[in-house]
Amino acid sequence: FMPAGQVDIRFCPDLAALVGEKMRCRVIEIDLGSNKLVLSRREILAEEQAKLREKTWAQLATGQIREGRVISVQPYGAFVDLGGVDGLLHVSAMSHTRVSDPNKVVKVGDVVQVMVLGIDEEKQRVSLGLKQLMKDPWSTVAADFPVGTKVSGVVSRILDFGAFVELAAGVDGLVHISEVSQRHISRVSEEIKVGQRVEAKVLAIDLEKKRISLS
Repeated sequence: FMPAGQVDIRFCPDLAALVGEKMRCRVIEIDLGSNKLVLSRREILAEEQAKLREKTWAQLATGQIREGRVISVQPYGAFVDLGGVDGLLHVSAMSHTRVSDPNKVVKVGDVVQVMVLGIDEEKQRVSLGLKQLMKDPWSTVAADFPVGTKVSGVVSRILDFGAFVELAAGVDGLVHISEVSQRHISRVSEEIKVGQRVEAKVLAIDLEKKRISLS
């Protein structure tokens, strides 16, 4: 007999899926009176994972590109098993565009390529990045949207001080409230709405801060 808690290192939601599967187990209890053996697969897996964890920690280095499996998705990001060591892929490191739901980027069970951004072995923490392996849309902004040119985009957000206009995936420009209209307005929403396509002029570009000023 194998108790549910001895089946795996992590919680196993569907024990029926294991029917017919061969597995290595350890005898952890013998009851001669009832002719019963209590088995554990978890102990063997834990020992194997400990060896794998030690090997992975020895190999990990910042800047590495590693393959891992997504084991959990949370509102703030996803945890990826790199081989006995779990790393956090924070939502801010998933894409160059704003991610509101990490489940739309990765799902439990996905095998992903990630970059190691930071390592804290003392706290057993590894920071991972996905967008670092993607082309940065800001790398061509100066050529795509030169200062002085007219551009077209969709209003993605409206705040008290202005409106953000999406010019391309991952590239937003800001129309300050003072640049929204030739007349004085107290609210940006008096002139434009979220989802509206607008035309504007590029006033300035700050590649270091990734900012585009529009009018």
